Parts: sequence; structure tokens; C-alpha cells
Amino acid sequence: MTHYLLAIDQGTTSTRAMVFDDQGEVMATARQEFTQYFPADGWVEHDGMEIIQTVMTTVKEALDQLPAGCFPTAIGITNQRETTVIWDREPIYPAIVWQDRRTADICRNMKQDGVEPMISEKTGLLFDPYFSATKINWILDNVPDARRRAVRGELAFGTVDSFILWHLTGGKVHKTDVTNAARTLLFNIQTMMWDPDLLKLFDVPAALLPTVHDCDHHFGDVSLFGQALPITAIAGDQQAALFGQNCLEAGQIKCTLGTGGFVMMNTGDSIIRSQNRLLTTVACALQGRVTYALEGSFFCAGSAVQWLRDGLKIIGDAGETEALARSIDSSHGVVMVPAFTGLGAPHWQAEARGTLFGLTRATGRAEIARATLESVGLQAADLVAAMQHDSGIAVERLKLDGGMAANEWLLQFFADIMQVEIVRSGIMETTAFGVAMLAALGAGVHKKVNKLSTVNCYTKVKKPEMTIKDTFLLREIWKKAVESTCYFSTR
Repeated sequence: MTHYLLAIDQGTTSTRAMVFDDQGEVMATARQEFTQYFPADGWVEHDGMEIIQTVMTTVKEALDQLPAGCFPTAIGITNQRETTVIWDREPIYPAIVWQDRRTADICRNMKQDGVEPMISEKTGLLFDPYFSATKINWILDNVPDARRRAVRGELAFGTVDSFILWHLTGGKVHKTDVTNAARTLLFNIQTMMWDPDLLKLFDVPAALLPTVHDCDHHFGDVSLFGQALPITAIAGDQQAALFGQNCLEAGQIKCTLGTGGFVMMNTGDSIIRSQNRLLTTVACALQGRVTYALEGSFFCAGSAVQWLRDGLKIIGDAGETEALARSIDSSHGVVMVPAFTGLGAPHWQAEARGTLFGLTRATGRAEIARATLESVGLQAADLVAAMQHDSGIAVERLKLDGGMAANEWLLQFFADIMQVEIVRSGIMETTAFGVAMLAALGAGVHKKVNKLSTVNCYTKVKKPEMTIKDTFLLREIWKKAVESTCYFSTR
């Protein structure tokens, strides 16, 4: 008997619903973009109810594509992490997105009190506006009567997975999974519980929080078009992609290129503390076993290309960048540091803003487009180098996925700038695929995790072609550009 798994992949700029069979074949897919709001410098918001609308629309469209008589066995939810929603029946404030930097001053002031070492020890994270805790605090302090209502248990906090789950279950279920909880600055990754000291530090009422479960937990049931379906998996998008890339063994590493870029290395049951300002986080908890990971993220990957399209208007669609990059033999000295909403790992400069270096009268859209693509590879290369140093593991192969992985020129640049083999997933939407396979585990369709290692194959392999000397020169120029960006942004 063939089983079908519905994946709800709620991302930063769009929502996707996909149906896979139990062997990983795509049976149906639907996608819908939603509005991005930028109400002030460094602020990024979403309309929570618009997100719910896109979930329902894409789910219906995907299910309508299935053959007559076919219906999913189970549902998995994966989501943009750290994005913060507080609601009663509807959100009391727009969702504050993971990219949002409005709480940078809060973080900076609290750091002066010497709290960051304690936070990092408990959570594995750095103290940054990226994470949910200061976003929660900001909403409670800026929405009238919110804090009093939160203490009385009248409000609920969640990352987007919890908000979707609550709506799908008719307001009956307020839960999350360990991978999302671990991104809030409130969850202790050693005890695997909400931490009382952190709740006190950030002044977050415990009554506001969802209960936390393993990724393959039966989270609840939803009635879709007259049928009851179990929701048997939840995972943050990058952990779902790690799973979807079959990074099931310690030392395996993947990079997902979406709105931002995310590099994650499976470290097994070891909590590795980074010396390079990477994050120690929960990769997954399956069948009662916790697996950890090292992670580094940069905030602008696909969003930098969107800026070329929507801001500068020098391209009509993202696909044009590959032809532009190939049309010239180099970026001719142009370097972009796309710090539109600050710099992520390993720099963590919340105040940094984007810069373009090396412009001349001869600079055209090809140079800017190529420099933008190069910035994605260079940011990822910084993270891979840091992970190799922290883990002591020499990376020989990097698994790449996400929308930008379709760019063949960029794949080759990744191989060149890192001097490693790059493999592209045979399933481009590995985030949705990963949570679908987690749902298969949660529903008992697959009994063992290693069953999945035969499902996802690789359609493209790139090996380095650039000389080590040329790679070194490019990385040195990049390093100086980043240092200059940080210097001028903090003056």
C-alpha cells in the first residue's frame, strides 16, 4: 500500500504545500507568496492571518492535484524559525520576522550586564535580535495590556509552526517541537525544557509558552475536506532540510539557500561549543533520541537577488543572474556585502548595512549580479571554515539545496571558493521532503530513520576548478570588504 504525506512548508516569503509518496516522489505541489512589511529601518513583519490563508489555499490546491481516492496518511509542518507570533483568536501584533533587528538595543544593553555566557551555556545560542525572546518582550511591552493578559494565560506565544498548528486544530492544541523551541533563547538544550532562569531574565510568563515535544510526536488532528488527518511531525526549516538531505551521521553537512543561507552540521549526540560564534542547536529529537548540530546562518542569500529585481530593478527574474555571471570573466573588482538586515554568523553585527565596493563608470548590471552571487558563496565559505575548525572534521563534501541551488554557475563557485565537492539534492525542496519523511516516521509508515538514506539521490556534482591561490585572493578581498562594512556601520 502506498502512503501519501502532506508537507506544509511555511517560509519567509512564501508558503508551499507538497504531497510526497512514501518513497519520496512528488505527487502534488502548490505555492503562494505573501506580503513582506518593512515599517522601519531593520524591521520586518508578516501578517499572521495572511500566512494562515496561504496555508489553507496551498493545501487545498495540492490535495486537488491528487488522483481520485488518494488522500494523505499524515501531515508534517516545517517553518521559518524564530519568527514570533502572540495571539488570542488572532495575532495581537504582526509577526516579527527572524530578520528583524528592532531589539538590537535591548540585546546590547543586556549584554553589558554580563548575561550572554549564561544564555549561551543553556541555549547554545548567541545573544542576538535574531532569536525570539526579545521579540516576545517587545510585543508584551508595546501592545497595550498584553503583559497582563499574558500573565493571566489569555494569550499564546509561538513560532509559526505553533500558530499554524493552533489554527489547524481549531484552537485546541498549543504545542511546538524541540527544534523550534531551541531557537527562542528560552529553551535549555541540556535539560530539553523551558528554562526558569531564562524566563525570568527575559520577563516571559510561562503561561504564554507551548508545550514541547519530539519532532515525530503526534501533535494533533486536523479535519481537511471531511477527513481527519494526524499531524505527526514538526521541525524548523533548516533541521527539516538537514533530515531531507540525509545528513543522518555526525560530520555530514548541508547548506540551504533560501531567503537567507543556512549551513548545518550534524554532530550526533555531542554538544559542541563553538569558538567561532556559531550556534549549537538541536538537530532533531526522534524516537526519544536527541541529535545536536552546529549551525551558521547569513541573513541575505535569495533576498539579495530579490533586491536586484525589486530594488535596483536590474533583472526581471532571479534566473537572469546566472547568464549575467557567465557573461564576464570576473566581477572586475566589485564586491557586495549584502548586510541589508545585519550580518549573521560568524560576525554577528546587527548594525551592519549592505555595501558595494569597487564601483567604476564601467560597472554594469553583470558585475553587480555576479558580485551578488559571489557574496552568497563567500558567506557560506566563512561558515564551513568555522565549522571545520570547531568540529575538527575536514569537510570534503557539502550538500546543497534550496531555490538558488538551481543556478549551475553558483554551484561551481561554491566548489571553487570552498575547494570541496558540492552535491545538489535530487529533490530541490528538501525542507518539505524532510518534514514529510519525519511525518512518515511519526505515523509509523517508516519504522527506522536509516530507511530514508536510499530515498534522496543527487543529480549534480561539482568539483573545484579554481586554483587554491585564486581562491585565497578572493577570500582575502572578501575579508577586507566585511571588515570595512562592519567598521563604517558601527561608527
